[in-house]
Amino acid sequence: MLEVKNITKTYLSGNVQFQALKGVSFTIQDGEFVAIMGPSGSGKSTLMHILGALDTPTSGTYTLDGKDVSLLSEDELAEIRKNNIGFVFQSFNLLPRTTVLRNVMLPLVYAEIEAEERKKRADQALRAAGLEKQHFDHLSNQLSGGQIQRVAIARALVNNPSLILADEPTGNLDSQTGEIVLKTFQKLNQERGRTIILITHEHEIAEHADRIIFIKDGLITQDSRHHQKRIARPL
Repeated sequence: MLEVKNITKTYLSGNVQFQALKGVSFTIQDGEFVAIMGPSGSGKSTLMHILGALDTPTSGTYTLDGKDVSLLSEDELAEIRKNNIGFVFQSFNLLPRTTVLRNVMLPLVYAEIEAEERKKRADQALRAAGLEKQHFDHLSNQLSGGQIQRVAIARALVNNPSLILADEPTGNLDSQTGEIVLKTFQKLNQERGRTIILITHEHEIAEHADRIIFIKDGLITQDSRHHQKRIARPL
């Protein structure tokens, strides 16, 4: 479903060039849970922006669901982000004085989905993300950090995207709460077949995925798979 071929990305600052990616290639199939791991300055954030259709490569190709994303216009990239990719960020990015249900429904408003269908899809997404029904009408600033991140996961799911892209999703959480969120991703992958890419700089976080792509100095240094698929424990 996703193929990256010889991707490079060069930034210009005055007369100085900096090559953040130096020829990156890999394929991710439907239903994989992949972690992209690297230290600060490795190029993983640049790669994440390209995978998320937030930026385009200097050279090479990026194909998602049969479309060459590297050739799309800004409007076409926006459509890819809206319809094909669900984003989960470290900072949650929820509206604080808005209910959980309305936060999750928001992408469907932009997609011009009818109100009753919006509510139905948001309810399904919240349940899939493991949030209890009793919290649906709470304001997002009345929830714990782990609950808020589950709401953010539900919002990423609500448009039924082909890819979930999670950028350091446990960065603002304590280790116990972060573990709950990571198990949520595992459950979405194992029980619902969601394709998930997790961006992290921590090995213990990356270990929750079934495959880890290591990147350093703009190059992939290792691409490893777990021999035995992890089984998520009950949330």
